[in-house]
Amino acid sequence: MQTIELIPATEADFEALLALRIRAMQASLERIGRFNPQRARERLRASYDPTVTRHIVIDGDQRIGFVAVKPCDAGLMLDHLYLDPLHHGQGIGSKVLQQIFSETDQLGLSLHVGALRQSDANLFYLKHGFVFSHETEWDIYYVRPPRLQN
Repeated sequence: MQTIELIPATEADFEALLALRIRAMQASLERIGRFNPQRARERLRASYDPTVTRHIVIDGDQRIGFVAVKPCDAGLMLDHLYLDPLHHGQGIGSKVLQQIFSETDQLGLSLHVGALRQSDANLFYLKHGFVFSHETEWDIYYVRPPRLQN
């Protein structure tokens, strides 16, 4: 059985995480005519905070994605959740979300997320209990209220 761990990222991980983000986002961005590697670099650089970023690691040593959850005015923001496209459709993203949900539920905080229009991520988030919040020209935003802990 595959193990999934979330381990802290560092500033030195930026380039590797950028390459992974570009691989994960390229198809969605190309669909809407917005793929630009330089813009991708600038956007990740502007939001990258290694203190809230964790690698998604399978089987103890294979880094296949990353996740970042940071404070926002209304709770927490799932700022990044990217998996290498070779690992899509294997339930890994769902397991990572379940871990994030457990953490946010324990804190009693809502979890917010945005997804690029026409991205498969929109269906992924809706399937996992997020509800529509609002939208902008390029993104759709969702929220998941905290679940009561037993």
